[in-house]
Amino acid sequence: MKAEVLKGHLDALLLATLEAGPRHGYAIIDAVRTGSAGRIDLPTGTVYPALHRLERAGLVTSAWSTDQGRPRRTYRLTAAGRRALGTQRSAWKEFAAAVTAVLEPSQATPQPASP
Repeated sequence: MKAEVLKGHLDALLLATLEAGPRHGYAIIDAVRTGSAGRIDLPTGTVYPALHRLERAGLVTSAWSTDQGRPRRTYRLTAAGRRALGTQRSAWKEFAAAVTAVLEPSQATPQPASP
């Protein structure tokens, strides 16, 4: 999948992978890859800066831990991150429904227009 398609949706993907529990960076990348059946393979150079930005925004926290003798930074969703994920999910559903309505009008469920 082209990187341009993911613009604006990276935060939601990262937050969603942390919903099930804390993960370190490579586990987050793997969760996105696995969850998308290999269609989304995020580079570390994209994921780590985004995680740091999400941490500065208070949506995730991190702590150092040791796994098999290797230090790893583990990320965890905060309460604010859970709320943000809910908001982003709603926005995604609305966006996806609108795009589907235009691209595949015979498959779209009509939604009332907002005043």
